[in-house]
Amino acid sequence: MFCGLKSIKRLLLTLKIFKIFMIKITYFVHGTTTDNEKKISSGWSDVELSELGKKQSLELKDQIKDKKFDVVFCSDLSRAVHSANLTFNESVKIVHDERLRECNYGQFNARPSAVVEPMQEKCITERFPYGESYEDVKARVSEFLEFIKKYYDGKSVAIVAHKAPQLALDVLLKSKTWNQAFAEDWRKTKSWQPGWEYNLV
Repeated sequence: MFCGLKSIKRLLLTLKIFKIFMIKITYFVHGTTTDNEKKISSGWSDVELSELGKKQSLELKDQIKDKKFDVVFCSDLSRAVHSANLTFNESVKIVHDERLRECNYGQFNARPSAVVEPMQEKCITERFPYGESYEDVKARVSEFLEFIKKYYDGKSVAIVAHKAPQLALDVLLKSKTWNQAFAEDWRKTKSWQPGWEYNLV
């Protein structure tokens, strides 16, 4: 009986430590942009939200009104910044971070999606001409995760960003292969939702 109690106490202590050092991440994607409506893949091209995108960001605010966050990180590209500002307003600190940018398509930034999207799964390790690979995106997202582990242990963190960093999180935190991440991406399955949750330990 005594040994059993000691085991339970150890388990409870372990769970307590786990809770303290776990960061809950909720990932949001930016609203629809003017490029999205023209079926253009922006990459690092800095485009604005469309009127629909602004509406979506304001509607998201209401959809997540019961969620509480300690900090919001967003890509420094305008479409993510404006989405974050519209959704979170002044309710929580918003930090811009270039490590959360979309994949840099290089010479294919702001080119038709019909051209860019078939190239994406071929550029996991091989870079877009004068741009990045998805492994490059994963490296900078991994660096970002190490940063928040150092400074935001035990916190609830929101991220507002793009497709590539979200796929990188699926690979880094959900142990998916890149092929799985692409195949199960909500953009392919048409399964948008108001936030995706990840746990960082």
